[in-house]
Amino acid sequence: MKVLQFPLARITIGFLAGILATSYFQPNPIAVFTALFIGFCAFGILFFISKTKIVNPLFFEFTTYIMAFGIGATTQIIHTNSFQKSNYIYNKAVFEKPHSVSITIREKLRSSIYNDRYIVIVNRIDNATNTGRLLLNIRKDSLNRPFEIGTHLQITGNLYKSGPAKNPNQFDYGKYLESKKIYAQMYADISDIKIGSIIKKDIWYYTSKLRSKIIKNLEKNNFNKAELHVAIALILGQQQDISPDIIKDYQYAGAVHILSVSGLHIGFILLFVTFILKPFPNTKRGSFIKLIIILASLAAFGVIAGLAPSVLRSVTMFSFVAIGMYLKRSTNIFHTLLVSMLLILLFEPSFLFDVGFQLSYLALFFILWLQPILAQLCTPKYKISKYFWEILTVSFAAQIGTLPLSIYYFHQFPGLFFITNLVIIPFLTVIMALGVLVMVLAAVDWLPMFLSKSLEWSIWFMDKIINTIASLEQFIFKEIPFNWQLLLSCYLLIITTIIWFKKPNFNRLVLALIAVIIFQVSYFGNHWMIRNQKELVVFNSKKNTLIAERNGENVILYSNDSLMKTASKNTTVSTYLMGNFSHLTSTKRVQNLLYFDGNKILIVDSLGVYPKDIHPDIVVMTQSPKINMERFLQTIKPKIVIADASNFRNIQKLWKATCLKAKIPFHATGEKGFYRVE
Repeated sequence: MKVLQFPLARITIGFLAGILATSYFQPNPIAVFTALFIGFCAFGILFFISKTKIVNPLFFEFTTYIMAFGIGATTQIIHTNSFQKSNYIYNKAVFEKPHSVSITIREKLRSSIYNDRYIVIVNRIDNATNTGRLLLNIRKDSLNRPFEIGTHLQITGNLYKSGPAKNPNQFDYGKYLESKKIYAQMYADISDIKIGSIIKKDIWYYTSKLRSKIIKNLEKNNFNKAELHVAIALILGQQQDISPDIIKDYQYAGAVHILSVSGLHIGFILLFVTFILKPFPNTKRGSFIKLIIILASLAAFGVIAGLAPSVLRSVTMFSFVAIGMYLKRSTNIFHTLLVSMLLILLFEPSFLFDVGFQLSYLALFFILWLQPILAQLCTPKYKISKYFWEILTVSFAAQIGTLPLSIYYFHQFPGLFFITNLVIIPFLTVIMALGVLVMVLAAVDWLPMFLSKSLEWSIWFMDKIINTIASLEQFIFKEIPFNWQLLLSCYLLIITTIIWFKKPNFNRLVLALIAVIIFQVSYFGNHWMIRNQKELVVFNSKKNTLIAERNGENVILYSNDSLMKTASKNTTVSTYLMGNFSHLTSTKRVQNLLYFDGNKILIVDSLGVYPKDIHPDIVVMTQSPKINMERFLQTIKPKIVIADASNFRNIQKLWKATCLKAKIPFHATGEKGFYRVE
């Protein structure tokens, strides 16, 4: 790969490795800064020695990569709140009792069924100055209205750490929040909140006000709400209010990337502004003024769109393209891509762990690398056929590049993605042109009705096309099991195959065949491991009891009568089956006695009936049975007591205290998550 021959590419790899190593291993900051200092000193010494003596270039390369690694590691440390001693995470007392917390609203998130949600900045806890970010959940009320960005609030309540996933293979929301530098949540009623009189008027406040003004002016023109929310996502990158059904349609049609402001949108903004500035003279001064206006327009659009990772990546990259146009140089697009990535991660290294950031860079890289190869497979004669062939090859290049990562994260694949792109992308060009014009006019309080209605009808028509494609569910492949070993081996296979296809020779063919063998070893090795495993899992399922007995790839599920028919469609069960490459062989009613791998398991339900002469290894309490726990433990003498989420919480607290007194381990799935017997 010629890309890897660029020094900048290898430096970027070292930089990324530093961020990843620091994130996963949490090293001592002093040790990291010391290592970076030693690396700089070694590089400086080699540089001065090279002036008088010949120094092996490998020494320079090695010290350069060490410095890149160290810079990546220190960047992660500097920007990670958990390394800062003022962060509330270091004050363990804040999680033990209610506190008075002073916060500032930073961002409005999509509301849940019961709560309005915000990302907030912590100012003070009680009388002490603290820093950090919180996820604030305010219970919905018919009277309360969304808070403005920048509003100061005083809330008395508890901070709750975001715990790990409560069921196997479930999405780890706590880990996701940590990647966003959010280490705790707060829940509050509107009555618990004191609203400050001063609003912090920073860049986030003014961009939020501008978006609100645009939306208000569109609503005045009776813009339909469903189409309005899609328009705001398309043009301004705000997806908080889009209907879940619409998002689902876009996912199933393979067009969800349209709802995120990305390179397609920013590229159009660049062309649009360049077109408007055509009357400017092409003198040195005129070109410089045009460059400043273009860069300012891209930056302003990025800020208004909320500075999402995909927006930042696209704005940064196209800013370098604009600078290259000004300097009249044909800049290497791969260099532009790498520089934009380095700059973004220098200022916000946490973006590396953002799924959208990963997918957008992979898509763009494969478009630049693979699309020219695919385009050579056919040479259409006519302009219209060339145009659609280009769309098709771009779509396939992006899909091939992002396919393994998409399946790894989302476990599904839209089979009709190429049809969606062929139909939608030409149509999207018109919508983007019209949308940008409408948003600009709405921002200056002058919006003709015919323009807003044209945009509304265009989006309505596009949504109908997407809905039609998404309704063909037989072409949507769901619940595809995929782990990190298959992910890495799949990318190795794709990359080596493209390298061989680009310039076929024996050595490259050997590399591709080795990649095929590695993929097969990963696949069959994973299945061999699964077939030699067996376990029993008590799930954390509210109001219901779910127990799975897995022997290799075969799973027997024990559940309540109410779940017998629908158990296979239960999200917790389907996620477990997918994560373990297994399938459901049968569903049975929960029994009072189970035997698994030499363990005798007693299940006590709401009747509270159990045999007195049995001495089980494990007791599972379900459906809140009314029993005397102290007498029960003395009679049964179990090794451990498990309470699933079908029990009332207050009863679980009493059971926990009794077990603690009797020195018997107690495991509540609602508190500690699922319980596994292996």
